[in-house]
Formats: sequence, C-alpha cells, structure tokens
Amino acid sequence: MAYSLQTHEPVGQLARQPERKIQQILVVDDDGPVREMLGRVFAEEGYSVWPAADGADALKIAAATQLDLVLLDLGLPGKSGWDTFEELTLRDPLLAVIVITAKPNQLEVAKAAGAGALFEKPLDFPALLRTAAELIAEPPSARVARMVGFNKKYL
Repeated sequence: MAYSLQTHEPVGQLARQPERKIQQILVVDDDGPVREMLGRVFAEEGYSVWPAADGADALKIAAATQLDLVLLDLGLPGKSGWDTFEELTLRDPLLAVIVITAKPNQLEVAKAAGAGALFEKPLDFPALLRTAAELIAEPPSARVARMVGFNKKYL
C-alpha cells in the first residue's frame, strides 16, 4: 500500500476525502497598507481574498464573485461604507459582513443594520479570524435570526 510522506496515511484514503471549498473574502478598505495586511492575514489562513479600495470596486467584485464574507471599512471615499453595506446586503441579504472602523460609536448602527460583527481599529487579528470563520459557518437560519435581532452573538 502507498502512504503519503506528509500524513503517513494510506494514499487511497486521502483520495476519498472531500475537497474543501476555498472561502471567498472581499476586503474593502481605502488604506492600502491595511487592505494588504488584512489580505495577507486571511490568505495565510487559506482564504481567497479579493481586495477593493472603495465601495464602487467592492460592488463590482461582489457582482462577479460568489462571496462568503466581506470585511468592510466605513471610511471609504465616494460611496460610504454604510451605503456600500446597504447595496451589498440588498443584492445578497444573507452575505456575512464584518464592519471594520476607526469611527467611534458605530456599534448600535451596526446592530441595527444587521452586520455580522463590528471590529474597531486597531484590530485584534486572532479574534477577527475566529469571528470570520464562525460567521462563514453560520447556518442561514441563525444568520436571519441575528439579522432581525434575536441573536447578537458577535456584536
């Protein structure tokens, strides 16, 4: 029998394992270094990252890509973060969105809008990664309950 040199498991068993879907994450931030850092952190965790510098770019990418999660900065040039949030969630009401902001006092607005979570800068990357994974895995029924106010787990 053949064995994998990495896992020491029979090769036949490896061939039968289901292929894992690579999660698609849109990172929207007008600050290039922040956008690149977020992209690098998520890419290193195995996510496919789509960067966008503003709301218009974000909406174009979202229209062409089946996204699993959006990391959305509020301080965007042109179309604001909240306007972008509204358009993204009108197109896909169950799309998980994590609001990222340096603006104070956005928690209640994020709750009311149905955001999956809100993170203030500077970011806690382990908590952000954990929350992103949880939101992506969240069943649609739980996401609807959270959006209508029955479950505020992440906010």
